[in-house]
Amino acid sequence: MAATAASGLQMATARPCISSSHRVVKAGAAILGASSKGASWAKLASGSHISSIQPFQRTFMSSSVKLNKVVTKAMSESSDSKPVSGLPIDLRGKRAFIAGVADDNGYGWAIAKSLAASGAEILVGTWVPALNIFETSLRRGKFDESRVLPDGSWMDITKVYPLDAVFDNPEDVPEDVKANKRYAGSSKWTVQEVAESVKQDFGSIDILVHSLANGPEVSKPLLETSRKGYLAAISASSYSYVSLLKHFLPIMNLGGSSISLTYIASERIIPGYGGGMSSAKAALESDTRVLAFEAGRKNRIRVNTISAGPLRSRAAKAIGFIDTMIEYSLANAPLQKELSADEVGNAAAFLASPLASAVTGTVMYVDNGLNTMGVGVDSPIFKDLDIPKDNHQG
Repeated sequence: MAATAASGLQMATARPCISSSHRVVKAGAAILGASSKGASWAKLASGSHISSIQPFQRTFMSSSVKLNKVVTKAMSESSDSKPVSGLPIDLRGKRAFIAGVADDNGYGWAIAKSLAASGAEILVGTWVPALNIFETSLRRGKFDESRVLPDGSWMDITKVYPLDAVFDNPEDVPEDVKANKRYAGSSKWTVQEVAESVKQDFGSIDILVHSLANGPEVSKPLLETSRKGYLAAISASSYSYVSLLKHFLPIMNLGGSSISLTYIASERIIPGYGGGMSSAKAALESDTRVLAFEAGRKNRIRVNTISAGPLRSRAAKAIGFIDTMIEYSLANAPLQKELSADEVGNAAAFLASPLASAVTGTVMYVDNGLNTMGVGVDSPIFKDLDIPKDNHQG
């Protein structure tokens, strides 16, 4: 029912307008930087799947591995007198709608920040039951630190829309959901209605981001997953993307970009990631290729998906073994460092930009290279082998 926000699995949510009394400086052109010495972002630790509103803090501390962030460097428009070095990611004048932002530590938020740092206007869709908490947190300044962009300005969220991407139109909403108190006070939150509202409010968008999913039986092995649970995972985690693009495509400007988030479980066995979620991610990746063809031919819209590695967030708590996955990645990935949500955001900014004008229908891996490994080199089987180590830790 509810699409839940998170990394590989994520959920949508939202509602009318959010405003802040703080001064907001619009970010201008941005360049992708691989330096960890630039202006550093407030840490965005995104989870690795189904969202949870409860706090989730890391209890595992990995030996001497140090987190080296990749940051997006942005310049405010007032400092444009100095030439930009490198290839600029300039999204000024572009408008992005990010479906699945319900807090400040998920992939959706990190992507929104990178797009904002590149100059894009930000609209978000938030799952209806989480909308009040999200809006209240914004108003009370809970996310103030996380809103700071690399140039010192703030990410401005122009408008927040209520959204439940499981329902395409009002006719699809069952009576029990309509009567649910968590939906009371919100209206026009089906996919069709949100697209119509965005069109009425802004006319068009350039970038569409799908950062949502839900698997109600994700903790169950596939053989123990019910038909209802399996189909719910597919509906919330993959068809929701088809529906979003279907309804937003008519208001997307020529040459726009659409991005979703997937997970390596789509093509590799990840015990514990069940309930049909691995199937949902496989479907999402297959749909990405088909949608790239159809949307590309219709309106030159590029469609790509990012396969992100494990990150720690509230969303990861529903999976239950995120610390183990992060530890496994640190031990076995070619790049022995913890993945930052900013790095996923930066990859999305690239895919949304003119620099990726010929890139579509792809799965972009942002996982420190873990997807390339055929074996776990931390296995006792390899204890006598001279396995290269990262000599730049610490």
